[in-house]
Amino acid sequence: MKKALLVVDYTIDFVADDGALTCGKPGQAIEEAICNLTEEFLTEKELVVMPVDLHEKTNAFHPEAELFPPHNIRGTAGRELYGRLAEVYKANADRIIWMDKTRYSAFAGTNLELLLRERKIEEIHIVGVCTDICVLHTAVDAYNKGYKIFIHENAVASFDQAGHDWALRHFSTTLGAHVL
Repeated sequence: MKKALLVVDYTIDFVADDGALTCGKPGQAIEEAICNLTEEFLTEKELVVMPVDLHEKTNAFHPEAELFPPHNIRGTAGRELYGRLAEVYKANADRIIWMDKTRYSAFAGTNLELLLRERKIEEIHIVGVCTDICVLHTAVDAYNKGYKIFIHENAVASFDQAGHDWALRHFSTTLGAHVL
């Protein structure tokens, strides 16, 4: 079965201590797991996609504008990949698909489903942040589109521990995802 790894929103704004909407230490603690999985998928010649949140500085109409402080603004350092993942991406940019997304789900308003269907991908592995926001909404859409879903518990994090724990249960009990 062909598989893909989605590395969701692992950026400076979401992970660094001074990030605009940071998970902080929980997000930093998953860095090696995310990098190792990314390198493993690349070694196995499997698809790696990095759906990355994109916001415009002047878009007051975006639904998140009232929910969260400005984050992942186009052209800012906060939108760059965090830590060693930036190096992994730079060394393999020709083999990793970077995908801008403007909603929680990596499927909403992107060509992700087309990329997966073209490659006959049936199994999606999801890592990144935030477990209970973008990872969750991506998993829900993957479920609704019929993909087999794997969530790597040691490679997801949130700034809300209760939300993180709830989402991990929801993945398996409601979406039938495999939480590894």
